[in-house]
Parts: sequence; structure tokens; C-alpha cells
Amino acid sequence: MKTAVCSGSFDPITLGHYDVIARTAACFDKVWVCVSPNAEKTNQMFTPDQKLRLVRAAVSDLPNVEAELYPGLLADYAVSRGARVIVRGVRNGTDFDAEYQLALINRGLCEGLETLFLPASAPWQHFSSSMAREMIRYHQPLENYLPGAIIPLVRDMIK
Repeated sequence: MKTAVCSGSFDPITLGHYDVIARTAACFDKVWVCVSPNAEKTNQMFTPDQKLRLVRAAVSDLPNVEAELYPGLLADYAVSRGARVIVRGVRNGTDFDAEYQLALINRGLCEGLETLFLPASAPWQHFSSSMAREMIRYHQPLENYLPGAIIPLVRDMIK
């Protein structure tokens, strides 16, 4: 069985994240979505449990995808799930530079652990979770940015 991991802080999961996860699910037998706390990101809108709930709701239509919280190193998580591949979406050169460094670190931690980069699909190249949080904060329409399954949950969580 070919297993891959998609990871992120998902604060919140966006249509861009979902697109990468769905494309990964089409290529692998099993995909684990690792919801990771990111200590460097200080203005989190959602708790780790809320993020996990949102991710699970977003990917519920993908039968070979499961999501879990994991506070440790991504390389360790991948090994624990039997994955030899981490898939990361990249929107631009800045994303690629950062992700490339992480890929080298992960391979150094776990020999044979590969990182595949998926270019963001055109509609999502400009959009980030930070932008989604602003749309949420100012009560803007979310249908063009977040998976439909999570919009009612998001609205409920921020009341």
C-alpha cells in the first residue's frame, strides 16, 4: 500500500489545502493528514481540536483520507504511519524555498523519506489561511475560500 502524508497547521483548512489533499488521495492508496501545531504562528484563530474537526469535515468525502493531530516532528509522524512520502502544496517560489529546506531536514531525519511538491492549482495560488482568517473575522462570504462542509462549523466556532 502506498501511503502519503499531507501536513499543515490548517488554521483553517482552505480550498487550496483541500485541493492538494484530494489530488494526493488520487495518487496514493492512503493519505494521512497531519494537523500540526505551529509554535511560530502566534495569531491562531482555532484550537488544535477545532482544526482537526474542520479538517475531518472537509475531507469526509475522500474515503482513503484520515486526519490526526500530531505535536511532534513530521518525519516521525510519517514513519509512524508507514508513509515514505510527504506531499506539500506550493503556491510560489517563496513557498518552494521554505518547503525545500524542510524536505532536506525531513530526509536527514529519516533516510528515504521523500517530499513531493504539488503546485497550487490556479484558483488557489494567491490564497492563504491568513487571508481566510481575515475573511472570517470580517464576516465575508467564505464559499470561494473554504470547503463548503466546514463553513457552518466555522461560523459556529467564531460566535
